[in-house]
Amino acid sequence: MARAGLTTERLVRAGAELADEVGFDQVTVSALARRFDVKVASLYSHLRNSQDLKTRIALLALEELADRAAEALAGRSGKDALGAFAHVYRDYARAHPGRYAAARHPLDSATAAGSAGVRIAQLTRAVLRGYDLTEPDQTHAVRLLGSVFHGYVSLETAGGFSHSAPDSGESWARILDALDSLLRTWPAHP
Repeated sequence: MARAGLTTERLVRAGAELADEVGFDQVTVSALARRFDVKVASLYSHLRNSQDLKTRIALLALEELADRAAEALAGRSGKDALGAFAHVYRDYARAHPGRYAAARHPLDSATAAGSAGVRIAQLTRAVLRGYDLTEPDQTHAVRLLGSVFHGYVSLETAGGFSHSAPDSGESWARILDALDSLLRTWPAHP
């Protein structure tokens, strides 16, 4: 193993690259072993199985997303923060489709609670502070943003908007305008 210089971190990063190339669903310990030209058994000192590899890739993707979102949000508020946050999602999904899919990988409760997914939720709530929403409306808005961002980028990356005008970038900008307007005028609950 030492001859190949393999570590758990190196394997996870290579697995993330593989996910971007062939799709997250295609990532296995066997595929990773082929990438390094080693026997599958030699990877089991670093990874328990393919599920462990996928979980670790998911954690890496969540960390990358959280880091990018935190950097994008620094010093921003309101519509500016909303746009910056949204662009992080879209740009990450377009640049790293396999990792983006990994960020949606189901995690057990303990793993999820210790993941950067918690930071992403906190950053989403930070965006919403600029809109003066209180609970439970803030939670509803977090879910709305996640649904819109994920839905849009999933359809876009699958080619769903590539065959008609206007350009999907124009629609994305209009959707962000509409979300800003909605968040500023959030309907009161009776």
